[in-house]
Amino acid sequence: MSTIDLSADTAERPLPQLSRQGLEARALKSGILTGLTWLAAVLAAVPLISVIYMLMVQGGARLFGSGFVEVLTGLPPAGFEQGGGIGPAIVGTLAMVGVASLISIPIGILAAIYNGVLEPRSWTANTSRFLAKVLTGVPSIMAGVFVYAVLVIHWGYSAWAGGIALSVLMLRTVVLAAEEAMAQVPQRMKDAAYGMGCTRTQVIWKVVLPTGLPGILTGVLLAVAGAAGESAPLLFTALFSNYFISQLSEPTASLSILIYNFSGMPFPNQIELAWTASLVLVLMVLGFNILARLIGQPKV
Repeated sequence: MSTIDLSADTAERPLPQLSRQGLEARALKSGILTGLTWLAAVLAAVPLISVIYMLMVQGGARLFGSGFVEVLTGLPPAGFEQGGGIGPAIVGTLAMVGVASLISIPIGILAAIYNGVLEPRSWTANTSRFLAKVLTGVPSIMAGVFVYAVLVIHWGYSAWAGGIALSVLMLRTVVLAAEEAMAQVPQRMKDAAYGMGCTRTQVIWKVVLPTGLPGILTGVLLAVAGAAGESAPLLFTALFSNYFISQLSEPTASLSILIYNFSGMPFPNQIELAWTASLVLVLMVLGFNILARLIGQPKV
């Protein structure tokens, strides 16, 4: 039986090189594309950096100066009045975002469980998924008009109405993000749980939700950050107030409406407070986004 001598072919064939020369065509192409990617990333970050810089210059002096406590806890000033703060707007914003979170997060996660785990291909799941995607394209002011027609006309402006309007906007993000997070759970983990005798409820509670929790929390925090910066729905639902909220059934101040009101006034003090409120709002939203990124970061 004849044998094939491979040693000669192997000796003549050039060995693959793991290192590459700097002037090699593929290296040049990779370097150019990497440079263009970095340039595009820097250009995309310019608007955000410029906005933060402008807010720090215009509103940072008032916020981080001697009036830090007064700005965060004081009442909005009247015309020609000096000093004052944005305390009611901060409390009102947190109250309405809290109401919206209490409504949208449980409903959104339950809908995501049904769409992604229980009956992902059913007519109800497809309809729910379609409506959630449609809601992402609906202007935020429409949520305010809807709640105004349903609630505000009958019961007046209130933090409840503002929170419900924000919950409509948060619901779409929570549903889609939670369903996507649950879809990332490996099927073999669920099959293993079923194989050990777990019921469907136990699989959802013990396997799907804990595994998809980082993605779910990321979606929730992004929805909260988006709701905190909304202004159009609150014009039709919560209106505004110069005082701290005492109950949820009364008109309530918010940071976005305060910025809208004060930025159009002819008084330098109010305009300065509008810049300061903008900085506080951006820092709140930025904080939620950074927290979402940290939670959603894959664990090594």
